[in-house]
Amino acid sequence: MLEYVIAFVVGGLICFLGQLLMDVGKLSPTHTLSTLVVAGALLDGFQLYDRLIDFAGAGATVPITSFGHSLVHGAMAEGDRYGFWGVGMGVFEVTSVGISSTILFSFLIAIFFKPKG
Repeated sequence: MLEYVIAFVVGGLICFLGQLLMDVGKLSPTHTLSTLVVAGALLDGFQLYDRLIDFAGAGATVPITSFGHSLVHGAMAEGDRYGFWGVGMGVFEVTSVGISSTILFSFLIAIFFKPKG
């Protein structure tokens, strides 16, 4: 039961941080999203995000910060195996499903709805 509470609190704190960036920092949603992805990437670069995942479980894997973690995690793993070219391969190996889904669903939504822009 405690693991659910911890996951809820940590995930909520990440979302609260994003809301603070928009309300107090006056960042746009796009800038807030980018900031959280970069924060997750930086935390993974310093090998701290895995500790957060071990502590909070889904509270750390569900928010957008986990996407930054996945990008860096894949790049570092494949970079160790294949060198410079592995960095590019690793980024897409871990996140390809999310990126592909985003492209596909964006395309489908653009077909059925009139995009603003």
